[in-house]
Amino acid sequence: MRIGLLGTGPWARAAYAPALAEHGSLDFTGVWGRRPEAAVELAEEHGVRAYDDVDALIADVDAVAVALPPLVQAELAVRAATAGRHLLLDKPLALGVAEGRAVVEAAERARVASVVFFTTRFQQEPEAWIGEQAAAAGWFTARAHWLGSLFAGENPFADSPWRREKGALWDVGPHALSVLLPVLGDVQRVAAAVHGPEDTVHLVLEHAGGASSTVTLSLTAPPAAAGADVELRGEAGVTLLPRSAEGAVPALSRAADALVTAARTGRAHPCDAAFGLRVTEILAEAETVLGKDVG
Repeated sequence: MRIGLLGTGPWARAAYAPALAEHGSLDFTGVWGRRPEAAVELAEEHGVRAYDDVDALIADVDAVAVALPPLVQAELAVRAATAGRHLLLDKPLALGVAEGRAVVEAAERARVASVVFFTTRFQQEPEAWIGEQAAAAGWFTARAHWLGSLFAGENPFADSPWRREKGALWDVGPHALSVLLPVLGDVQRVAAAVHGPEDTVHLVLEHAGGASSTVTLSLTAPPAAAGADVELRGEAGVTLLPRSAEGAVPALSRAADALVTAARTGRAHPCDAAFGLRVTEILAEAETVLGKDVG
């Protein structure tokens, strides 16, 4: 499968480009970016072509990987899907429900495969744990903390305009939901959403399986308090999401495996664009409830 990369920022450089270049079943064809000079630099690092026209890259490949801000991602994903290209996308799928739905509908019309890279879902130990807990019954409640210190030190993502504007809800919220939904079921209602310190938010979710969950999200936690934890409690007792020693590149390589498989078999992956849309819908509902909290 020939694949091109859209994006040249820190995430593209650190995760996407290495994962695509090292993947045994992909032919990493080229790079396009909104800054042509950055596309040339990244392409030279990996011995591929730099494109100054995104549609020219799309025309030359079978699939695109997108490492761009979500608003840009949604627009280009629609263009690529309409051209019949499979989609390896990042979270969040979009910053609005209409934009996310447009991606899903374009992929469905073109009958192309899609995978959204929710990092935890493609790390070996967490992936296995999620599968085990999803198969168990009787979950009563869950508690999730996804806390970052994005603006402490020299974090390469600290200058991201969309993260500064949308905060933890949209940046790390998708990670928490990607773990909770396959275990507890879809979110029927965002029962409560309130602001905490700085960009911190607290959510109470009601799930289709009858369980409830509480979620705390932040990009502005003290560095000593940062980390991601999920605890489940139910008839089987108490269990914690295992930590993974893997970085993003091996996980992204598995996401690429999933895209190749979905494209070959025609069977949708659980983390496809439709799942990404559902996460977007829940985040949008939470944002609405948070707006009422401000009022």
